[in-house]
Amino acid sequence: MLASVLAQTNGFDRPTIDYHAFAPEIVLVGALVLVLVVDLLLDERSKGITPIIAGLGLLGAFVPILTLGLDGADRLMFDGAYVVDDFALVMKGLFLLTGYIVILISTQYITDGDYYEGEYYFLLLSSLLGMVVMSSARDLITIFVALELLSIPAYMLAGWRKRDTRSNEAALKYYLLGVLASGVMLYGMSLIYGAAGTTVLVDIAARLGELRDIPLLSVGVVFILVGFGFKVSAVPFHQWAPDTYEGAPTPVAAFLSVASKAAGFVALLQLVFLGFFGQREVWGPFFWIIAAATMTVGNLIALRQTNAVRLLAYSSVAQAGFMLVPLAVAAERDGVAADSALTAVVTYLLIYAAMNLGAFGTIIAIARKTRTAEISSFGGLFSYAPGLTLLMTIFLFSLAGIPPLGGWIAKFVVFRAVADAGTTSAWILGVIVAVNAVVALFYYANIAREMWFNPVPDGDTTPIAVPPSLALGLGLTVVGVLAVGVFPSIVTHFGELATFTVAVP
Repeated sequence: MLASVLAQTNGFDRPTIDYHAFAPEIVLVGALVLVLVVDLLLDERSKGITPIIAGLGLLGAFVPILTLGLDGADRLMFDGAYVVDDFALVMKGLFLLTGYIVILISTQYITDGDYYEGEYYFLLLSSLLGMVVMSSARDLITIFVALELLSIPAYMLAGWRKRDTRSNEAALKYYLLGVLASGVMLYGMSLIYGAAGTTVLVDIAARLGELRDIPLLSVGVVFILVGFGFKVSAVPFHQWAPDTYEGAPTPVAAFLSVASKAAGFVALLQLVFLGFFGQREVWGPFFWIIAAATMTVGNLIALRQTNAVRLLAYSSVAQAGFMLVPLAVAAERDGVAADSALTAVVTYLLIYAAMNLGAFGTIIAIARKTRTAEISSFGGLFSYAPGLTLLMTIFLFSLAGIPPLGGWIAKFVVFRAVADAGTTSAWILGVIVAVNAVVALFYYANIAREMWFNPVPDGDTTPIAVPPSLALGLGLTVVGVLAVGVFPSIVTHFGELATFTVAVP
């Protein structure tokens, strides 16, 4: 893979602007503009059409991804700053499908809460546009612009409940720490640009190979990785996540825990494998320490949580640690584990999206009756909502990695990446992964025990009515989790397909 990344290739289409390659972004821009116009022109009673437009826009943007994938030609634009290859297409597809499910689980929630519908879907689509752009960004400036495009709407979405002090606190913490992380990252980018004289990642890789002994380069690499460590909520840059997830509307928490985290990993993969791979002695130990700390801290604190959303926030931190493990071992044995590491991270992201969105969606359905996400409120759920109990159990044990649910494939590809590295440090990290997987099972099983065996806290066994859109979202996610667990090739194929192929201009 690394050879193909840095090798010159003559078989690329090299138009200045390829409208087919830009079709997903163009359709997405059209959808968000249409949502804005409809919100401005229609009265309040007619604004229920905005989620339909947003959902159809995301499905419409997915169509050119399919046609580009069938075409098979990689497209290089703007002197290598923007590339549409297999990796970009897989990740764009992930973001669009994630956004569609978030809209499904948001629709009734936003309507019931009397929130501002048009603005909500406009900001959601804007953030998704930044993520789609991030998937093709191969240039430091493009990466930074995409990051800000996806982040600024997310800050506003986190504080969507304007009259809720916890929501205000969530948005403020997210915004302040996000701005700090962006500043640190941008300073690191300035150091890299000052040394390399270019912002294109493959050119940076070539220049860094000639300038290995400059200490400021290592500082620049670390600063950039720290900035994206915030986006993936890695320890010790995770402080924003629990308060933000708990204070934000639950669909927004689901969106941040899946799509925003995935965008951070997309940027990390591009930076590590395309720009900084020659600096393995810098980012290898960095990721090793961060991965071990993130898994351990996230799981240990999750054990103490009494709120399901807050528990999933710390679970999300721990899951980020599992996803960082392949990056940590990719530097081993002179980089021979790089291909396995890239496949492992992409595969994990695909499975994690279905598991986590399903878990958050089920909490939204349950909270329609309980009006709270406290774990104690789930007591006796099986007696009056057996379907939701079964769904939540599936998602929880999938997150724990229990076969035959999809989560076991995610854990398996991480262990395979460790085995492919084969060094002592990699195996030590593998042991830490195994211990943390067992620890995580305890708090996931605690929620299941509450639902299946404990009594109903208030004695109210009125059935829960699940809106059609939410039911569809839950149905799609549970089918994905079950199908991947039984037929793992469904997702491992895309994990192996998502490789970088970049021509040097």
